[in-house]
Amino acid sequence: MPRRPFLQVATVAVIGIAALALSACAPETGGDAAPASPSAAATSASPTPIPTITPSAKPVTLPTDCRALLSADVLAQLGSTPLNDPAAGPSGTLDDGTLVCIWRDPAADTTGLVTRISAMDRGPALDMLNDLVATQGFSCYTPDDGTRCEKTWINDTYPVNDGRTLFWRDGVLIDTQYSNLAPTGYTASVIASIFPAATPSPTASPSPSA
Repeated sequence: MPRRPFLQVATVAVIGIAALALSACAPETGGDAAPASPSAAATSASPTPIPTITPSAKPVTLPTDCRALLSADVLAQLGSTPLNDPAAGPSGTLDDGTLVCIWRDPAADTTGLVTRISAMDRGPALDMLNDLVATQGFSCYTPDDGTRCEKTWINDTYPVNDGRTLFWRDGVLIDTQYSNLAPTGYTASVIASIFPAATPSPTASPSPSA
């Protein structure tokens, strides 16, 4: 399903949106095959802002279990990839309630995926997302009653795709950064777990995105 541009609140600075609309969650990228050309090469000449999202009345509880966030299919795609190995850095539930999920073998040169799920108010969240669009060429749209921004690029050292996907809704920010590991349906599964009433948007393009 094609991406649609969106309207921004009047108080947010007008910014350009990246031409590449990424998928709701990306297909895995093979470790040996060279990926396609960088996905954030061009931006639109017509600036388009991030819209207002009306928050729900009910506060959302931050999750505490990385595996419980994912469907059986996504877990199968991750396979034997280690989760929250101590050598990979601080993970799990942090003192401020943030959940950090690190899917990575510490011995791997680049392959891995890190998701941070934290509380963030609407104003700071939209400021941050707008800045990513303006300064780093991220592409944003508004699926699942939230705001989602994404970008992929070629790894500086290896011929694999790196990327970052952010989703904000109702005071919760899901921020995933990955390299050569983007299971299909990953972000959609996390969204559906935190917001059970959400109907995740279907994958609309083959471009990688976590």
